[in-house]
Amino acid sequence: MGGRPPIVRWMVSDPRSRSTAQALAFGFAGIALFSGLDAVIKQLSLTEHTFVVTFGRYLCALPFALLIWQRAGRPKITRDMWRAHALRGAVMAGTASLFFWALSVVPLAEAITLSFIAPLIVPFFAAAMLGERLRAANVMASVAGFAGAVVAIFGDGHAGAPPGGDPELYQLGVLALLVFSVGYALTVVLLRARASQDGSAIVGVLATLIPGLIVAGPAIAFGEAPTVASLPLFVFVGALGAVSMWTLTEAYARAQAQTLAPLEFTALLWAAAFGYAYFDEVPSPALWAGAAIIIGACLWSGWVSRRAEEAGTV
Repeated sequence: MGGRPPIVRWMVSDPRSRSTAQALAFGFAGIALFSGLDAVIKQLSLTEHTFVVTFGRYLCALPFALLIWQRAGRPKITRDMWRAHALRGAVMAGTASLFFWALSVVPLAEAITLSFIAPLIVPFFAAAMLGERLRAANVMASVAGFAGAVVAIFGDGHAGAPPGGDPELYQLGVLALLVFSVGYALTVVLLRARASQDGSAIVGVLATLIPGLIVAGPAIAFGEAPTVASLPLFVFVGALGAVSMWTLTEAYARAQAQTLAPLEFTALLWAAAFGYAYFDEVPSPALWAGAAIIIGACLWSGWVSRRAEEAGTV
């Protein structure tokens, strides 16, 4: 079985296609790891203060990020890099806190689905901030993927607070997720702006250290020390956070933000699996129908991007 599968073989027919294939592989792995991170965060958010969870996520990720940085030869982190990553770090701290709190009041699959608004916004941020060409096909793929998410979450005619949940908190959670989506789209584009310049090792360190420093104050002021039982989960969160950040940075260093954006929709598949395994959230038939649409949109976007790169129209 030494040959590549057909879907990989046609993607690596030339160096540009090979780069796109690698980016998609890294992106898919990064989304899977981040989805696992979301599941562990949800578990922590049920018992710990949101700011403590956010701070713990970055604090425990820092040793792993530093290890990756050291293994990469300890590349120099310049003053310009600190300035460039300050905005992204601030946005990450705020949006992460919103998302982690929302996970405590919104079912995992629904939370992930609502966050899918972000890929719809990414191409427009990328065009405005990075000068990327806004391709209609990428926008259409994102719209199709979001339509699949709508089918998945609303297709069975049921949506709202989970059994026993507070409807008002649920609505606030939905609002928090909408704000998070805008902020997350911005962080993705800012990542694309620095990924190829700074490298994944440096991005990983700064994306861990800066948000951690920002959220440390609120965590100390409003939170309490985590329970002993939660400490292993915090360590696990740190490892997942560092590795997933490195993986996504590798992806965005190889491809445009709008090319990778539809991959965000694959998080729904992972959310369904983790929700079923750990929170007794049973996926509905509508969810799988929506997932099929999402996967189709991702494959189509990758194919269109490959054709554009081969034609030199990127």
